[in-house]
Amino acid sequence: MQTLQAGDQAPAFTLRNAYGDPVALTELLSQGRVLVYFYPKAMTPGCTVQAQQLRDHQAQLQQQGVITVGISTDAPARLAKFTERDQLNFTLLSDEDRAVAEQFGVWGSKKFMGKTYDGLHRISFLINQDGRIAQVFDNFKTSNHHQVVLAAL
Repeated sequence: MQTLQAGDQAPAFTLRNAYGDPVALTELLSQGRVLVYFYPKAMTPGCTVQAQQLRDHQAQLQQQGVITVGISTDAPARLAKFTERDQLNFTLLSDEDRAVAEQFGVWGSKKFMGKTYDGLHRISFLINQDGRIAQVFDNFKTSNHHQVVLAAL
């Protein structure tokens, strides 16, 4: 797994949102900096805590000119359920074939309870409007992810 680093050009992508509509990174970057956060699975305990914290701090992120986008390998229907259940106020995108996760270098070997498997790593990228990665966030807990990002801004 070769994760992108600060200074790297972010891969251009277009993914479907929770309602099946295409969303392009270039479209998002035209509105401000973008926080792309990869998370393993919608509606699981850790991912729920992380999403709720980002939801509750959207105003602060937006004041800093940051648009939040969550990406997982979940199907759009599951993302819609997650968005509605937790009243999420930011966009979730579906990367079912893992192509974008692989381009960012966040798909790879993981260990859980003594077993090794391939999966999506919980890593976030702050992308400047020029498409370059400004910062990589890979050292946080689901409960303080928003604080780590806001402190960096």
